[in-house]
Amino acid sequence: MSEAQAQSVATTVRKSRTSAFPTWILVLSATVLGVYAAVSVLVAPGPELTAFGDIVQCLVPLLAVTALLWNASSSEWRQNFFWTMLAAGCALWMFGQLMWTYLEVGLHQAVPNPFLGDVIFFLHIVPMFVALAMAPHAGKSDLNLRLSLLDSTFLLVWWLFLYIFAVIPWQYVSPNVDLYSRNVNQLYSTECLALPMGLAALAILASGGWRHVYAHLFGGAMLYAVSSTVINRAINRGQYHTGSIYDLPLLASFLWFAIAAVVGRRMNLESNPQATAPGQQLSSRIAMATLLSMPPMAFWSVWGSSAQPSVRMFRLGVTQVAILAGIGLITLRRRIVDQDRQRLVLSLQDTVGNLQRLQSRLVQSEKLASLGHLAAGAAHEINNPLTGILGYVEMLLNDLTLNDKSRATADKIRDQGLRIKKLVTSLLSFSRQVPADKVPLDLAQVVNSALQLGNLGAHRKNIRIEVKADSMLPTIRGDADQLLRVFFNLIDNASDAMQEVGGGLLQIRIFSERGRVVAEFSDTGPGMRDARRVFDPFYTTKPAGKGTGLGLSLCYGIIQEHGGDLTCRNTPGAGATFRVELPAPVALASTAHAPTPLETLKTR
Repeated sequence: MSEAQAQSVATTVRKSRTSAFPTWILVLSATVLGVYAAVSVLVAPGPELTAFGDIVQCLVPLLAVTALLWNASSSEWRQNFFWTMLAAGCALWMFGQLMWTYLEVGLHQAVPNPFLGDVIFFLHIVPMFVALAMAPHAGKSDLNLRLSLLDSTFLLVWWLFLYIFAVIPWQYVSPNVDLYSRNVNQLYSTECLALPMGLAALAILASGGWRHVYAHLFGGAMLYAVSSTVINRAINRGQYHTGSIYDLPLLASFLWFAIAAVVGRRMNLESNPQATAPGQQLSSRIAMATLLSMPPMAFWSVWGSSAQPSVRMFRLGVTQVAILAGIGLITLRRRIVDQDRQRLVLSLQDTVGNLQRLQSRLVQSEKLASLGHLAAGAAHEINNPLTGILGYVEMLLNDLTLNDKSRATADKIRDQGLRIKKLVTSLLSFSRQVPADKVPLDLAQVVNSALQLGNLGAHRKNIRIEVKADSMLPTIRGDADQLLRVFFNLIDNASDAMQEVGGGLLQIRIFSERGRVVAEFSDTGPGMRDARRVFDPFYTTKPAGKGTGLGLSLCYGIIQEHGGDLTCRNTPGAGATFRVELPAPVALASTAHAPTPLETLKTR
C-alpha cells in the first residue's frame, strides 16, 4: 500500500470514527426525550408526574455539565476555561432547578411567584457570555484575554444591574406580581437571545472543528431561548405543569449542549493564532455603551417613570452604585492597558538597544574583514620574495668558501628574514587564513605570563598592578600565543594611559560568570575619548609615531575568533575597563588555583 493510500484510509477511519462516536449520546438523547414524551402523555398531572419531571430536569443538565467538564482537561487553559464556564452556566440552571424540585417534591408546595430562584435562572447565562469572550478557536494574547475577562465582568455587573433595576423593586420594594412577571420574562428572553447571537458570530469567524462546536452550541442555545419563552408564557396563562410536553424542547437544549461537548472532545480542537476573533475594540465599546446607558435610566427613573417614589429612589441608588462599579472596572482596565504599553515600550527600548549593539558588531566585523583581506594580500606579496631571500641566504651559508665576515652577515640576514616570516604568519592569522591552535588553557596563567613578559619595571614608573583570580576557574580552549598577545596589548595600553597622568593602578579580575571566564582590566588613567571606536582599525589616541591603531583591532579579531567578546567602557570617576569574555566548554574540568585572592605587582 502506498503512502497516499495509507493516508486516505487513515483519513476515512478518522472521519468514520468522528461521525460514529456521538451515536451513543444521540441514542441516549432520543431515548430520554421519547420516554419523557410518553410519560407526559400517558401519566395524568399529579405528584408522580411532577416528581418525574423535576428529577429528569435535574439529571439532564447534570449530564450536560459532566460532558462539558470532560473537555476541560486539555493542555490549553483557554479551552479549559471555555468549557468550564459553559458547564458553570448549566450548573447554575441545575441549582435553580434543584430549588424548584425541593419546593414541589420535597415540600409538596407550588412554586411561588415571585420565586427566589429566578435570579439564579437569570444569571446562569452570564458564565456562558464569559466563555464566548475567551474565543478559544483563536490564539488571543494574554492582554486580550485579561481585557476580555474584565469586559465580561463589566457585562455581569450590567446584567445584574438590569435585573435589580427592573425586577427587584416589584419583588421587595413595592410588590407587584404582574409587573414582576412581565419584567423578568422580558429581560430573561432578551438575555437568552443574546447568547445564540454571540455563538453565531463565533461560528461565522471560526473554521474547522470549532465551527462545528459553535454551531451545535448555537442550536442548543437557540432552542433553550425559544423553549424558555414558551414555558414562561404558558406559566403566565396557567397552562404549564411540571412534566408536561412543554419541557421537551428545554431538555433537548441541554442534551444538545452535551452533544456539542462530545463532538468537541472527538475533534481534538486546537487554537489557531491566525484565526479571527471578535475585536477587543468591539468589546470595549460594548462595555462603554453599557456604562453610558446607566445615567439615562436613572434620569428616566426620577423624572420619566410613573412608579412610586420609593421605587424611583431605589432605582436611583442602584444606578449610582452600578456607575461607581463601572467606573472602577474601567479604571482597572485602563491601568492594565497602560501597564502593558509600558512593558511594550521597555521591550522596544531593549530591542532597539540590542539592534544597535548588533549593528555595531556587524560594522566592526566588516571593518576587520576588510582589514583582514588587506593584510592577507600584503602578507602574500611579502611572502613570495621573502621565500627567495631565505633560500639564497641558505645557499650562501652552505657555501664553504664564504669568509667569516660574510657568513656572519648572511646569518643576520637569515635571522631578520625569519622574523619577517613570523610577522607574515601573524598577518595571515589575523586574516583568518591560519587556523588558531586551540588547546585547553588556564586563563589566569596566560594573564600571568603576559604580566611577566611585559617587564614593566624596566620602563614604567609609579604603576601598580593588582591581580585577583577566583580559586576555581573553568578551563577554556584557545591559542596561548594569540591570547597572550591580547592580554599583553591590553596591559601595555593601560600602562601607557596611566603613564600620561603620572602613574596609577591597574586592577585585573579573573572570574567565571554564566558559563564563561571573564578577565577585566581596569586602569586609573584618563579614560577613552570614544569607547565605541577603540576597536576601529587605525583609530588611536596616542601621539604620532607611538601607535598605529591596529593593536586593539587585532585583539578584537582574536577574541571573536575564540567565540568570545571584547568590550570597553569608561569607569565612573576616571580610567577605562576592558572586559574579555571567553566560553568555557562544559566538558572541560575546572582549574584550581592557590587561595591567594590578591596578588600585587609594584613598579617604582
